Amino acid sequence: MTSSGSLTRIGLLALLWGSSFLWIELALKALSPVQIVFVRVGLGALVLVAICKAMKLPLPKGGRTWMHLGVAALFANVLPFILFGVGQQTVGSGMAGVLNATTPLWTLLIAASLGQEKSFGPLRVLGLVLGFGGVMLIFAPWRDGAGSAIPGSIAILVAALSYGVGAVYVGRNLSGNGTPPTSTAAGQMLMATALTGVLLPVAGTQPVHWEVTSGFVAAAVLGVFGTGLSFLLFFRLIADEGATATTTVTYLMPVVSVALGAIVLGEELSVRVVIGMLVVIGGVMLTRPRRPKVALTVPPVETARATSE
Repeated sequence: MTSSGSLTRIGLLALLWGSSFLWIELALKALSPVQIVFVRVGLGALVLVAICKAMKLPLPKGGRTWMHLGVAALFANVLPFILFGVGQQTVGSGMAGVLNATTPLWTLLIAASLGQEKSFGPLRVLGLVLGFGGVMLIFAPWRDGAGSAIPGSIAILVAALSYGVGAVYVGRNLSGNGTPPTSTAAGQMLMATALTGVLLPVAGTQPVHWEVTSGFVAAAVLGVFGTGLSFLLFFRLIADEGATATTTVTYLMPVVSVALGAIVLGEELSVRVVIGMLVVIGGVMLTRPRRPKVALTVPPVETARATSE
C-alpha cells in the first residue's frame, strides 16, 4: 500500500513534469528552443551534480559508460527537449502534455520490435490501438484549421518517440551496471549539456529577448525543478514504492498540463481533446505489463518525459 508521503511525492512529481510544458511555453517568449534546452539541461546538471556531491556519490566512470550516456542524453533529453520547443511554437502546452503521454506506447513498440518485450497479448494490442486512436481524435484532421497545428503536433509525437528510444537504450546499456541511478542521471545531464553546447552556435543564434524576464524565470524553473530536483524525487519514489507505483505519474501529467494550460494561459479546453486524452491514458493503462520487471532509470516525461521538457 502506497504511503501518504509517497502519494504526496507522486502528486508533486506530476506537477513538476506536467508543468514543464507551461514553462516551455513561457520560456519561448524570450529564448529559442535550443537556447531553452541549453539553460534547462545546464541547470539540471548543476543540481544533480550538487546532489551527488552532497550524497557522496561518484560520477559514472569509464569511456564506454560515458559514450552510452551521450547516446541516452541525445534521445532522452536533447532531441525531445528541442522538439517540444519547436512543436509548442504552434501547439498549446496542454495538447503537448497529452501527446507526450504516448511515450509508453512508443516504448512498447520499440521494445517489441527489438525482441525485448515478449508478453504482447490482445489487451496490449488493444491498448496500442486505443492510444493511437486517441491521438487521431486529438489531431482531428477533419476539422477546419487543423492543418496549422499538424507540423507542431508531429514534432511533439517524434519527441515522445525519442523518449521511447532513450528509455529502451538506457534499459539495455545503462541499467544494472552498478552505477547509482542518481549518478547516472547526473552523467546523462552533463552529456546533454555538452551536446547542446556544441549545437548552440549552429542552431541557437536567434536573438534573445532580454526584456522578457518571465521567459528566463520559466527556463530557470524548468531546469532547476522540472529537470534537476524532479530526478531526485523520482528516484526516491522508485526506492520507496517501486517502479509500478511510481509510474502512476504517467497518468497524471497530461491532466496537469491541460489544467495549467487552460487556467494560466487560457488555452481552449474542448470536449474532443479531453476525450482524446482519456482514450490515450486508457490505452497506456492497457499496455502496462502486470508484473513490471525493470525499474525506470530516466523519468517517464521525460520517458514515463522515461524521461523527459
